[in-house]
Amino acid sequence: MDPKEAFKTRLQGLPSSPGVYLFYGGNGSVLYVGKAASLRDRVRSYFQKRGLSLKVRLLMKEARDLETIVTGTEEDALVLEDALVKKHRPRFNTRLRDDKRYPYLKITAEPFPRVLVVRRPADDGARYFGPFTSSRAMRRVLKLAHKLFPIRTCNLPLGEKRYERPCLLYHIGRCSGPCAGLVSPEEYGRAVDAAAHLFEGRVERVVEDLALDMVRAASDERFEHAARLRDTIQALERIRERQAVALPDPVDLDAVAVAVNEERGHGTVLVVRGGRLIGREGFPLALPPGSTPEEALEEFLDQYYTRATAIPPEVLVPLALPETEALAAYLAGRRGGRVHVGVPRSPERRAILEMAERNAALALKQAEKVELLPAEEEAVDELGEALALSARPWRIEAFDISNLQGGEATGSMVVFVGGRPRRDAYRKFRVRISGKPDDYAMMAEVLRRRLRHGLAEIADPAVARGRFSDLPDLILVDGGKGQLGVAERALAEVDLGGIEVAALAKRQELVYVPGRAEPIRLPRGSPALKLLQEIRDEAHRFAIEYHRKLREKRALGSLLDSVPGIGPKRKASLLARFGSVDGLRRATLEELLSVPGLPRTTAELLYKALRA
Repeated sequence: MDPKEAFKTRLQGLPSSPGVYLFYGGNGSVLYVGKAASLRDRVRSYFQKRGLSLKVRLLMKEARDLETIVTGTEEDALVLEDALVKKHRPRFNTRLRDDKRYPYLKITAEPFPRVLVVRRPADDGARYFGPFTSSRAMRRVLKLAHKLFPIRTCNLPLGEKRYERPCLLYHIGRCSGPCAGLVSPEEYGRAVDAAAHLFEGRVERVVEDLALDMVRAASDERFEHAARLRDTIQALERIRERQAVALPDPVDLDAVAVAVNEERGHGTVLVVRGGRLIGREGFPLALPPGSTPEEALEEFLDQYYTRATAIPPEVLVPLALPETEALAAYLAGRRGGRVHVGVPRSPERRAILEMAERNAALALKQAEKVELLPAEEEAVDELGEALALSARPWRIEAFDISNLQGGEATGSMVVFVGGRPRRDAYRKFRVRISGKPDDYAMMAEVLRRRLRHGLAEIADPAVARGRFSDLPDLILVDGGKGQLGVAERALAEVDLGGIEVAALAKRQELVYVPGRAEPIRLPRGSPALKLLQEIRDEAHRFAIEYHRKLREKRALGSLLDSVPGIGPKRKASLLARFGSVDGLRRATLEELLSVPGLPRTTAELLYKALRA
């Protein structure tokens, strides 16, 4: 059937109900997904002869078929449209580029909740905050929450079971000890609520609640607790002072703008809470050819607010859009109260919106210089899902042992942050266990020393300059079930929870995790497996490199000790000049004689010994 005749037949039977429509190309692929308050009026508008945008004209040239889906309400149509755009990724829809990479913070729905970083929200009763387009900003606020509020990081199944004693995080003030019944659910809940307000940017609300708790603690003569609350309030006040005042009234709103340039775009959301500008979220957009700013803005609004977890009572936009009623109704249902979406009238609100437009234009201009989709971060996310970890493994530390018949045994610790090596955080250990080689005992010693160093630094920053105070999200060891057990016992011995562990076996590249009898076989070539292999191999390389240096140093020391006339000072001079046994062996007699304080007779004896 001729496409025009097919469309004519479809148009005759269109209902005036709200719903979603899909245009298909000749090969059956979905070209465009749209929503409508009235399917009949909206779809018929595509077949007008005049007033069509370039994008619509290009779409209708390729369209060969049409499908409609009736929904109960306009809000349902908006949600369905977003789901279909995610599923089909049509060429003629504006899309958030790389939307899977944006993380969320999650407060779990447990008796004593935890705060986790997750890839996407789920309908599981938990509280979610995001999406965060800046992983750095998200990690900063999460680190601050753990520093200010003693919320547990362990994954112990609390509730029915009570443990005899808390881990060391309790003793250094980083956890309130719910596992041992040392905090009431009410007091713990107040700390969790304070963290939630912090994630929403409501610092003023947090300060007010903590001030009440401080007065309560002081009246109960819990002066030490009151002092801690005072210090927390002072830290939050400093943050509040840095937040710019955007409006004279303490209102909550979002200012949304879109910049468009051919098939690239950028959406910006300025977040104002309590009259203060608390944040900015930026989203690169993939635009279909011929898109207008109005089309891009309308589709960006729909996609952003179906993902957003915080809904303000007011959303400022720079253009009057035809179908904002459906978005406002959808947001009102999510918020539980009226939401106004529209162009601002007051000068103060217009100024905020103009700031959002400038930010969007600037971000679009800089977009070509920025890598939009860091493959390393995708690998981190995939690894977290593949191993069913309780949190995103942003900081991974891998450990390996190198020894030769137990001699000069060394341990290595390499660190990957966000899927990338962090070489300034690498550490090496000289293993103190002597005698018969025992890789398990050596690994246990290295892990215990690393974790104890970290806890000591957290308890007293004066101990060192943060060499170990950043604890890992995931510990990776080279080996199978045996080495996995070593890592678990090391964590238990130092009374430390909240750190995931995994072991990667070399031969078949199987991954062992606690609580699972069978290993996990990641797909060959998958980003998650490649990341694990890269980290494991880097730990192995670093351990061997350090072991080789120690062996060479020992061999050089033994050789120099056997030559008469070479004492500690001359040995130090030779080491400083030539560095290794190979360096000395390559040296000529003249080069040896050039070392200050080395007599000719001693130099000749050394020259012969090196060539013996």
